[in-house]
Amino acid sequence: MELTNKQKRFVEEYLIDLNASQAAIRAGYSKKTAGEIGYENLKKPELQSAIQAAIKKRSERTEITAVKVLIELALVGFANAEDYFEWSNSGITIKDSAKLTPEQRAVVGEVSETVTQHGGSKRIKLHDKLKALEMIGRHLAMFTDKHQFTDGSVGVIALPENKPVGAPVDYATEDEKDEKTKSSTGNAHCRRHDTRRGKPY
Repeated sequence: MELTNKQKRFVEEYLIDLNASQAAIRAGYSKKTAGEIGYENLKKPELQSAIQAAIKKRSERTEITAVKVLIELALVGFANAEDYFEWSNSGITIKDSAKLTPEQRAVVGEVSETVTQHGGSKRIKLHDKLKALEMIGRHLAMFTDKHQFTDGSVGVIALPENKPVGAPVDYATEDEKDEKTKSSTGNAHCRRHDTRRGKPY
């Protein structure tokens, strides 16, 4: 089935930030129903195929693959501070960058020096180690998410273990997800109400 112009625009906008709700708004859908429409679009096989094809094409063009991304994350996640600094009771010494490998230098996020009349200071900041480990864990489906249901109970939802790389994911904000849930619940209530009157869905 060929996509409509609005659906094609949705695919293009979704690739920007992987946020289905915002992609729907930018594609021209109503803001009031954007959350629900974005969610429904990600479930449609023809749109899933279009998104995955677009992601694959972009990956080939930029030569960025999931493996390369994971390798870079692993460099940050498993970095060792002793590769960059030496410390003892006599003070802290920063290692010469010329002695670092290219992989070690890739972990450095910021280098700065402040000089004042009273001396100065040097600052070296590595990329966020915990954030990198979290991203690696989520990619490998090592964690579970807790979900609070409408009756107040809390359940644990396991993340999919075999989700294909590049498969559509909705990175909507929490407010957008709440609005989407309310919208879906409201529609379900209306359908039940119509059924009691003998009207079709």
